[in-house]
Amino acid sequence: MKLYALSDHSSAPCLLLTFKGTSILLDCGLDMTSLQHFLPLTVVPSARIAKLPPWQPLMEKTSDKILRNELRECGGRVFVDSDLELCVPELPLINLSHVDTILISSYHCMLALPFITEYSEFKGTIYATEPTIKIGQMIMEELVEYINRVPKRKRAVFWKSVDLRKFLPSPLKEVAHLSSWRSCYSNQDIQSCISKIKPAAFSENLSLFGALKLTPLSSGYCLGSCNWVIKSEFEKISYISGSSLLTTHSLPISQEPLKNSDVVIFTGITQTPTHNPDSMLGEFCSTLAVTIKNGGNVLVPCYPSGVLYDLFECLAGYMDKMGLGQTPFFFISPVAEMSLDYSQILSEWLCESKMNKTYLPEPPFPHADLVKENWLKHFPSIHGEFTNQFRSPCVVFTGHPSLRMGDAVHFMEIWGKNSNNTVIFIEPDFPYLDALAPYQPLPMKAVYCPIDTALTYQQANKMIRELEPRQLIVPEKYLSPPLAMPSYTELVIEAEPPPVPFKRGQVLDLVVKRKTERIQIAQELAEELTPSEVKPGQVYATIMGELTVRDNKYKLEKFNSDSKLPFSVNSLGPKKRPLEKDEEQTSLEGPILKKHLYDNFSVEDFVQSLAQHGITDIKVEDSSSGCIIHLQADDALIQIEEGSTHIFSVAGNEPLRRKLRDILVACLPKF
Repeated sequence: MKLYALSDHSSAPCLLLTFKGTSILLDCGLDMTSLQHFLPLTVVPSARIAKLPPWQPLMEKTSDKILRNELRECGGRVFVDSDLELCVPELPLINLSHVDTILISSYHCMLALPFITEYSEFKGTIYATEPTIKIGQMIMEELVEYINRVPKRKRAVFWKSVDLRKFLPSPLKEVAHLSSWRSCYSNQDIQSCISKIKPAAFSENLSLFGALKLTPLSSGYCLGSCNWVIKSEFEKISYISGSSLLTTHSLPISQEPLKNSDVVIFTGITQTPTHNPDSMLGEFCSTLAVTIKNGGNVLVPCYPSGVLYDLFECLAGYMDKMGLGQTPFFFISPVAEMSLDYSQILSEWLCESKMNKTYLPEPPFPHADLVKENWLKHFPSIHGEFTNQFRSPCVVFTGHPSLRMGDAVHFMEIWGKNSNNTVIFIEPDFPYLDALAPYQPLPMKAVYCPIDTALTYQQANKMIRELEPRQLIVPEKYLSPPLAMPSYTELVIEAEPPPVPFKRGQVLDLVVKRKTERIQIAQELAEELTPSEVKPGQVYATIMGELTVRDNKYKLEKFNSDSKLPFSVNSLGPKKRPLEKDEEQTSLEGPILKKHLYDNFSVEDFVQSLAQHGITDIKVEDSSSGCIIHLQADDALIQIEEGSTHIFSVAGNEPLRRKLRDILVACLPKF
């Protein structure tokens, strides 16, 4: 079994698992941290950005002129002035036409899917839960809308040259995986991609060619998010991505079926391990209230789903309590209305308290009431009706969290000059200082309140101990403290046996030894069995038939008497010696042997039996797979392993070999 790591972003994973002749792609996350190196796409032309000076490199004039057209400087950092590009997984590492299926764990981990379905020869099946499909589609459509409505006239390519990059300043100089940076897909790609996904329900058993059973289990992280269990008849692999033990709006995590796995692949641990979600929520509400009381506006760059639903619920109660119930909330996104409406019809994917509301009947989320009361207003963009209903002070929820595209860029430009206003970062995917870099100097207040409900390192370690996996696979970054916090030694994954790390572009050989396989015996063949009880509760029987394999299912059937056998006993191996009087001729039509050997034997009894036959100069040594018995006087070795025994003696001493064989056979139980 092999595991190909196609991404090094632990919260946007992409892994290929090959097992039992099948290839399974686990998630296809999109790494959007590349956006931090680009200038923002402004909805309204920005004079400030247009006046940013080109970067002045200390190079020869030809290269100087090339880079001056592609790079601009702001606040001491250099940015690329070009179309935005996204870092896709390391797809050229594998042959996508050989991938049998793609398993999606959440809508956060499917944003690179169109690059696979529309730009490769992939022909397999894709499984995801219904909320994952719908919300993932909304996030992709929002992303495409933000990028396409402000197209750049140029695309920077020369700065990526190896010869030129060595002259660039940090952090642009250290950018990795440039060969995987791609322009975004189109709306047509999204529609075609979504049509190829098959919906799956929690705990539903899906068959992969009859060889494996695939089961999604609730992970508790967001609507429709799941962990996957991949099972054969005798092996189990669990893929854990983006899980949560907190009680939010989604169904709680299903942990019991993940136990006792041969392999556990663990990703999606919190990106902000030192920030508690509850305390961050409290700080978010208090910061927002203080800003509104001082007459300022609040900007919340966010995704159109996820923690946003919980924020509306908590913030409305807090603001009402603080006497600020008249402050308008504006939710601006091309998919704002769809997101709010769709969340209200997913009762079977919600936690019990919200599910019960649908039976009253009441809307499970309170933002439905906020919309009716005209407290929460949603708009597709800042144009049109929004300009008629806008009033200040207010709270605006809009995208994109990177502050490189979307309506958030416009609010940063118009509100950034006023120190009464505040921008609050709640999404953990982007470092807020990098997000703010193109807007410096910035009088506007900036507060970092990341609300990441994913498992903490402490919760992950506890969960791993309870699951007791035989082998644990984790991203390499989980085995050492974060670079910014080297003294936080508790922020690592610890397990026994030690976890196996992976990083982008690496191929791991996973040790999962298949010892047994389930075989169905044909009825007519089973009727001919004559079992013999060798000990109480233990029955043996010999059987011979023709093994057939269809759809990865094994079946032992009776030989067809009209057809010739594909072999004969006399044709196998070297010419056999003449039979002795206590032996019986082997025959395919009759019993195979007069007596059948089974089970293991006692080494001590074997040594005693050797001594009774006059072999006394014996030395027994343990080995890694069994033991070795050295007959020093006879210059012979007997190597005993599980399921096999080998006798080594000097050439020509066939009588000794037969004698040792007979003694060995006599020590084995038989029927």
